[in-house]
Amino acid sequence: MISEQPVHYYRRALWRGLIVAGIFLASVAGARTQSGELPTLHTHESYIDELMRPTVLPLDDPMAVFGFVLNSLPDRVNVYPTENYYYFTFIQGGVPYAGNIRIEPQDSGGQIVHFVYFPQETEWNDNPKRTYIVLDASRGVTAEKLDRFRYRISYKNKTVEFALNDLSDVKPPATALAPNETFIGPIFDDSGLRFFLVFDSTLKVFHYILDETNGVADALVPSQKANRILIGTRTGFAFYRDHRLARKILIGVNERNVRINSYFDGPFDQLPDAFIKGDTLRDAILQIEPGLKGRIDRFGSLPGGDVRYSIDPYLAYRRIVQLYAFDRCATRRIVAPDYYDCFVASKLRTARRHARRRSGHSSAARQPGPGAQ
Repeated sequence: MISEQPVHYYRRALWRGLIVAGIFLASVAGARTQSGELPTLHTHESYIDELMRPTVLPLDDPMAVFGFVLNSLPDRVNVYPTENYYYFTFIQGGVPYAGNIRIEPQDSGGQIVHFVYFPQETEWNDNPKRTYIVLDASRGVTAEKLDRFRYRISYKNKTVEFALNDLSDVKPPATALAPNETFIGPIFDDSGLRFFLVFDSTLKVFHYILDETNGVADALVPSQKANRILIGTRTGFAFYRDHRLARKILIGVNERNVRINSYFDGPFDQLPDAFIKGDTLRDAILQIEPGLKGRIDRFGSLPGGDVRYSIDPYLAYRRIVQLYAFDRCATRRIVAPDYYDCFVASKLRTARRHARRRSGHSSAARQPGPGAQ
């Protein structure tokens, strides 16, 4: 059931290691569209220079910060994650700050534009003070919908077009779906990886299937003791190479990344909202949690949108050895009807809470779901 416990929801811009991590992700995304280019070089010298450079941004004035962010952007930007977060980072006074602009389209045809920033989360400071506002006409901001995937945001003398990620034509290969699975929608995660969200109506479980149709922005390396378990060199995402189908199922993300809300805490907070057909997602959730009937909208959110059903069947692992339980289960059940239960952490371990905080003033962090310890 949905938990009402408070959660840091301001997710995503978040830690990102060094400040250059955000730049790195952008360069990875660019590399997917422009082949044959050399990599982008980042130096420690430039990082230190930025740390030491005196800056005067008034952090207690959110509109001044928003003006700085908007004026720093080109006239057109691409929003890659499928929940429409445009992440940014900057340094002031030797402190890395993170934040995001999130465009939230409404079924009514309008939109809400959220803006949040805060000192980047770390393991020793996982709940920094956030500053959040809604950007609307009362603050001198105009947001114009140009078409389904393009929005124009203006403030004072600066206008930026935000191009959302149009994955309308992205579909899983027929060979990547099991007979009882329904394709919910495509996901572009802030890690730079893409997924297919699917639901097994027989076992009543969700899976994230790696989308390899456009390449994979990571190097997947087999684990030492189970070659069907593949670990992303950059992301730490763990996948299981399915015995039955030619596909890879997400089974784990590194627990440290979950704690600090990094780009690599899993795709549970980048659901394919713009591509969900009708009540497909809600109907799937209700098969798992029938008690939520009449309480959640078609995106799985409670009234107000602050709390959303969390779809995170993977394990938040600390050590790779924890992932071997998936391989032991799958090897035993290759021909069993419940074989695909083996790739849902809550089926192997104590179930977790099934909710994530998604408050409108946060645009950022979610509560872990099934499988976390």
